[in-house]
Parts: sequence; C-alpha cells; structure tokens
Amino acid sequence: MRAGTTLGAVSLLALSITANSARAQAQEVAPVAADTPAPAAETPPPGDEEEIIVTGFRQSLGAAINLKRQTVGSVDAIVAEDIAKFPDQNLAESLQRIPGISIQRDGGEGRAITVRGLGAQFTRVRVNGLETVATSSDGASANRDRSFDFNVFASELFSSLVVHKTAEASLDEGSLGAVVDLNTGNPLAGKYGLTMVGSAVASYNDLSDKVGPRLAGLLSWKSPNGAFGVALSAAYSNYKTLELGNNTVRWAQSPFGSVDGTPCFYNASGAPALNSGGTYRSSPGCDEVALAFHPRIPRYGVIGHDRERLGITGSVQWSPSDATKVSVDALYSRFKEIRTEKYAEVLFRSLERPVDVSDYVIDANNNLISGTFNDVPVRTENYYRESTTEFYQFGATWDQDVTDKFRFTLLGGFSKSDASIPVETTLIFDDRDAQGYSYDYSNMFKPRLSFGTDVTDPANFQLSEIRDRPSSTINKFRTAQLRTEWDVTDGFTLKAGGVYRRFNFDTEGFLRDTVVCGNGGVDRVLGTINCSASSAFGAGAIYGFPGTAAASELVNLGSAGQPSGTTTSWVVPDRQAWADYTKLYDRALAIDAGNTRSVVEEVKGGYFQFDLKGDIFGLEYAANAGIRYVKTDQKSRGLNSGTEVQVERSYEDWLPAMNLALFPHRDIVLRASIADVVTRPSLGQLTPGGSVDGFNYRVNFGNPFLDPFRATAYDVAFEWYFAPQSIFSVALFKKDIASFPVSQTFSGTFASTGLPLSIIPPSSPAAANPEGQLWTINSIVNGTGASLKGAEISLQAPFTFLPGFLSRFGGIFNATFVDSNADYNVAGPAIVPGGALIAATRSSTLFGLSKRAFNGTLYYEDKKFSARASASYRSGYNDANSGTGNIFEGYRSTVNVDASIRYKLTEWLELSVEGVNLTDEYRERFTDEDAQRNYENNHFGRTFLVGARFKM
Repeated sequence: MRAGTTLGAVSLLALSITANSARAQAQEVAPVAADTPAPAAETPPPGDEEEIIVTGFRQSLGAAINLKRQTVGSVDAIVAEDIAKFPDQNLAESLQRIPGISIQRDGGEGRAITVRGLGAQFTRVRVNGLETVATSSDGASANRDRSFDFNVFASELFSSLVVHKTAEASLDEGSLGAVVDLNTGNPLAGKYGLTMVGSAVASYNDLSDKVGPRLAGLLSWKSPNGAFGVALSAAYSNYKTLELGNNTVRWAQSPFGSVDGTPCFYNASGAPALNSGGTYRSSPGCDEVALAFHPRIPRYGVIGHDRERLGITGSVQWSPSDATKVSVDALYSRFKEIRTEKYAEVLFRSLERPVDVSDYVIDANNNLISGTFNDVPVRTENYYRESTTEFYQFGATWDQDVTDKFRFTLLGGFSKSDASIPVETTLIFDDRDAQGYSYDYSNMFKPRLSFGTDVTDPANFQLSEIRDRPSSTINKFRTAQLRTEWDVTDGFTLKAGGVYRRFNFDTEGFLRDTVVCGNGGVDRVLGTINCSASSAFGAGAIYGFPGTAAASELVNLGSAGQPSGTTTSWVVPDRQAWADYTKLYDRALAIDAGNTRSVVEEVKGGYFQFDLKGDIFGLEYAANAGIRYVKTDQKSRGLNSGTEVQVERSYEDWLPAMNLALFPHRDIVLRASIADVVTRPSLGQLTPGGSVDGFNYRVNFGNPFLDPFRATAYDVAFEWYFAPQSIFSVALFKKDIASFPVSQTFSGTFASTGLPLSIIPPSSPAAANPEGQLWTINSIVNGTGASLKGAEISLQAPFTFLPGFLSRFGGIFNATFVDSNADYNVAGPAIVPGGALIAATRSSTLFGLSKRAFNGTLYYEDKKFSARASASYRSGYNDANSGTGNIFEGYRSTVNVDASIRYKLTEWLELSVEGVNLTDEYRERFTDEDAQRNYENNHFGRTFLVGARFKM
C-alpha cells in the first residue's frame, strides 16, 4: 500500500471514531477554512514515494495531528496504531505522552492523571460519550471520589483517547482540568466483510520473577452495502508484581521515657516513673529528643500485587441511509487484585512513653535520624486484601439528518462501577519490650533498620491484634441528552441541547477490628486467655496468643535498596491459620461510620451555542460561543455519632464559553479560549458524618454545604504544521479559581467533638485512653480560591529531512511548566514537649501539581521493523495536607523509561518485545515539604512483554 493511501485510511478511521464520539457529546471536529489543504501527511517527499512507509505508530501520530488541526478548541488525542492495537499497555501511560498530562502510579502501574496541574478529581471522563466514574482499590487505598481509575480497563479495547483541554457550551461540564473521551470500536469505519485480530503476550516482572498472560481478540463485520456493522472485542491479563521498600507512616514529636539513661517522667514523690504515669520533667536531653521528629513506624516491607483484568466490548451500528445512523455500545470490565503487605517495624506511634533513647543524632532539620532504643514495641504484620471492580456500561445513539440543514443526536445510557473489598485483613505480632533496636536515617530514603532481638523466632511474639475491614463502593450514572444543529447559512450553525444526568455514589465500610486481650483483661475473641492487669508490659506479660511456628510465615525482604546491617528476614502471622483459630470471618460486622456515606446528584440543564467560520479581510477563522446552564440537586448522607444524617441542597451555574481559531497561513493555527468552568466538591468532603482515627488521634468531619470548585479558564495557543505529520506548538493557559475548599485544623479533647467513645476503633491506642493526648480535629470550609498558570511546548516530526535510513526515525517531545498558589490551613510542630500543634496558614502549589513535566519519544519505522523508546519526567509535588506536625506531604521527582520493538513477519503476523520501567525507578514519597522526611521509598521492578499479533 502506498504511503498516502495507508495514512488516508487510518485518518478516516480516526476521524470516524471521533465523529462517533462527537455524536455522544464529544467536541465536534471544528470547521476549517474552505481552501485549507488536506492533511500534509498524505503527500510523501518528492522522489521517495516508495521508501517512506507510513504505517503503525507513525500513522497513528498523523491521525492524531489531523484531529487536533481541525478543532476550534484545544484538543489532543492518542489514536490506536491499528484495530485492537493501542500504543501502550496502560491508558494512563498513553495519556502522559500528551502535553500537560502527568500520571500517578500505584503498584508500578499508571492509575490516575493530572491535567495542567489539576488532579484527577478535576478531570471528567466519558466512555463512548457517556460520563462515568470507574474506581478500583489498587494501590494502598480504594478510590472513593470522583477520580477515574484508568487501570480498570484493558488498553486493547480502545481505539482512541481524546482530551479536551478547553471548554465549550456543548461540552459536558464538571471539569476544571479536562474532559477525556475513551472510545471503543466503530464497525462502520472499518473494512467491508469480516475482520479478525488477535494477540498473545507473555508479561514478566523481574522483581516478582513471575510470568503472566495478556490476551486480546476482536471480531468485526461490515455488510457489503455498508449499512450494518457489528464488532466484539475481548482482552484478558493476569500478572504478579512485587513492591519492595521502606515506610515511616510520617514522622512525629513525642517525649520518650528516658534519654541516655536520664528519666523524663517522675512520680509525685520524686521517684522516676519508668514505664508509665508520672509527670514530664524538663531536661536538655529529654527536651531535645521530645521536640525532634522521629519516624512513627520505621519499617521495611514486601508488598505483592496479583492482578487479573478482563474486558469485553460490543458495538452494533445501522445506517439505512446517509441521513440515519443508530449505534448501540456495551462495555464490561472486571479488575481483580489480591494485595499483600508484610512488614517488620517498631511502633513508636503513641507508644514512646516506656522507650529509652541513647546514642542519638539530630540533624539540621530537627530530625532524630539515628539512635538506639530499648523497651520498644516491635511489631510484624501481615495484611491481605481481596478486591474486585466490575464496570458495566450500555449506551445508544441515534443520529438523524431531518433535512439537509437540520439534524439531531439523541443519546442515552447507563453505567455502574462496583468496587468491592470482601476481605481486608491485618494480623499483628507484637513484642512490646524488645531491646537493642536501632535505626539510621542518615541516608533519608534508604535507612538502616536493625532489630536487636530475633524477629525470625515466633516464640518472641504474641498475636495481639486482628483487623478486618470489608467495604463496597458503587457508582452509577444515568444519562439522557438531546443535541440539535441548524445550519442557518454557510458558515453559521446554531446548536442547542438538553441534558439529564443522575449520579449515585454509595460506599459502605465495616469493621471486625479487635484486640486479642481487651482493656478489662478479658479476651474478646475466645474468652480463654487472661491478660496482665498491669499497663506495663514487662517480661512474661500476656497481651495476646503466643506465636508458634505452625501459625507463622517467614518473610525475606530481597532487594529493597537497604544498606548493610538492615534486618531482612522476619516472621508474620499466618493469615489463614489465625483466621481459622479465632473464627475471624464468623464474627459479626460493625459499621465503619467514617466510610459509610452516599451522595446523589441530579443534573438538569441545557446549552445554546453558535459556530462560525469564514474570513475577515482575508483572514480565515472558525469560532464557537455559547452558554451552558446546569442545576445540581444534591443529597448527602452520612453517619454522625452513630445516627444517619441526610442533607439536601441545590445550586445553579451559568457557564459561558468562547473558542476562536485563526488561520493566517495554510500551516499555522492561532487559538484563543475563555470559559467559566466548574467541578463539583469531593465526595468524601460532602458527607454530613464524621470519622475517628484512634491510631493517629485524628477526627474528621465533612461539610455537605461546600461550594463547587469554580474557575475562569483562559487559553491561547500557536500551532505550526510545518511538514507532513509534524507540529510545533506553544500554549499558554491560566485558571482563576474563585472557590477552593480548604481544611480547617485545630487541637482539642475527644470530648469536645461530642462523638461517643464507641466509635473509636477498639484495636487503636485511643480506645484504652481516649484523652491520653490532644486530638487533631479536621473539617472542611470554603476557602478563598487559588490561581494557576502555565505553558506547554510540543514538537513532533518524522526525520524525513535526514538521508537514507535515518529518514525513518522520528521524535515526539513536549514540556509543561505550571505554577499555582493556594492557601492551606496546616498544623505545624509543637514548641513545647508534648504540647499542641501550632495552627498556621501556609501557601503552596495546588495539591497534585508538578511544576515541570517532560516527555520524549524517539521512534523508528520501516516496512517490517519498528522501535521506539520513551522517557517521562515529572517534578516533585505536594499531594495532601500531612499530620503530626508535618507541613504537607507528596512525591519527589520521577523518570520512567519504556521501549518497544516490533517486527512484521508477514502481512498478517507481527512479533513484539516491550520493556516498561526499564530503569526500575524508585517512588520516593516525603512528609513535610521543608524537611523532606521519608514517608516511603519503594520500587516495582522492570516488566518485559514478548508476544505476537495477527490480523486477517
């Protein structure tokens, strides 16, 4: 096939896919000037018609450029290289190639995206034109917000991703960042007759040393007259990876029992109070250690991920005439994971009182970076979680040309995302008076942790805590839309439409938490063991079931970046053995009030927009302008002090938008946009209920009356299509965010919250002593807003100007620079040993915003062989407010490198080798923006994929 013919076919496929998405309220292809030439990529360089082969990856780039060029607003796209052949293994990892987009990884895999500095909750995602939310429990925690988890879906099921960075009146509201369209197959855009595609890939992770399958297939048929088409695709994968590293669960200040042998607490008689009670007495050593920050739970761990993903799509299209087209699309996805975490740690958190500190060092950032500790609570834990996300979507679209000037699109459908965690169990071994423990954080993110006692001997431990926290999160969307278009005259089109959406969010959490021996000395599990009545755990104290070899599991750390001298083997409780012995899963479930809540949103609205194209004094232009109205009716439900509370409210938004594209030259496009945009508040913040964290002495309250995030967005861009398949572009953007919810934090007693003691988790330290220290109390209020501004620079071109085989190379390079400012309420360090945290206001970038991001891809492609290598850099960023006196927490900069090689054996068979995370990048998470204290430092290994693909 000649180059122009190949690219023309692929461009037609891409634009047909986009048109199908546009029917479902995706942004339409913008009008271009009448004499704007066909895409330059269709014309090969003179004299080289048979040498430059435009196929595969290069043709997908050309199709994406053509789409971008024909729109009025700012749009970027990723188009499949061929049917069932997406250019990356993960949708999020493909999106990060687009300027302005960064991703957040969990378990070594892309999960959520950030667009132009705004986090995942500010991005709306539509699948085949229907807004939806897909949640998973991958990574350390479940997604219980508006964020979209891209790892739920197999990438092979999709034919294009379209990212709308600017708003227009006819585009769904709800995004401050972007609207992302995920589009599955379009059978009427394919070839006539039967098409069959299949692929089989073996995936190997060098850290887990496991191999798993990745399979995909597609069947598509188009009738000889082109009036009827049907497609069915499926994808399946199963793979195991490991995550190795260390964790501190933040750093904190607290008085210790003694320092270098000098007691820090004394009885009324003046005698030292060695293990408990007494009154703190100031001394240089005790004060210095008490005010310094130490790791709360220093630990190394082995984290396992066992993932299984299944996806199925189906599409039926009927077009009895050029004026009518009916499409029915369905999508099913199931994502299952078993996550295990096995740690060896010291539980300083809230248990520093009996501990003696010696040989310590405090650095310039007031960190207790090394020391030796006696009478420490040594702990090993075994965490096990089963989770399943099932996603369903069914949608139908009717496109009808009523006359040659008037047409409409009717769209409707529903989706459901059910993320359930039937088992989330933690079993804990404790040795509460261990001697000779030491740590050294001189190398902050690769510490030496050394246990003075034998942590491989089960006889040194007692099973002291059992936790099980099953939960379920269900999201449902129902959508109906009517869109109309009237071509009033040449170059002038009126658009109007109406929309109804109903969104249901429902999450339930349950507890089976227990301490093996309760506060009264009575065993809460079997009633067979009496505990020591003393609060001091000395030799021979009983606080749990004795550890045994038969009910233990030996853990070996492997390569986690640890220095020599680190303890690398330990025992953890055997989950199944102890669950059977204690009849854990037969115990009654209690409601977890903080994770039981719901939100129902009904959105009704409409829009009016006019589209223009023409020329003024010879300058060609295309533009659209309009206004969108939406009314949001919201019901929020939560548990407060054990009682269900429901709050109803309504609010309205008028959202004007205008986009302009100018064509001063056949290869240059100038764009400008201004719009009012809105994102509804975080689901977790809307609850009228509250939650209690008895481990960290934290109380959280929601606020169902939060205002939405509202902003005015400005955008200008310059685009130069200087050669076939080539573009150089610069975009400047700014968002003035008028309302921005912020947390309000203060210290107080538990009694001051008015909450009952019964909602404190029974296995937490606070259950035994609720007023043992001041609590950190958090709520959410409407803040004063924030600002964001930035620039994107992008360059994409094949190197056809080079001689010989070098002309088959090409490159994609982009850079994003973003800055922002927002004020947050924080709680800083205590200035008196054991005193309250100091409330303050601190300016920062918006959470989740990286100030710099760079992406680069170098590729090569000829008739049979293709290869590409990609690198992605993201600078460090603050991710959230922290706790225990730390100011913010977040992630340090990362660089991820991927590569792939493909060889076309025959016209119908292709072989491939791919590598993901080739440098085995570590993920460094910090707590406290200034001190950059270690929160965690993990790595996930390299993944290699070898496979074959056929197409008939």
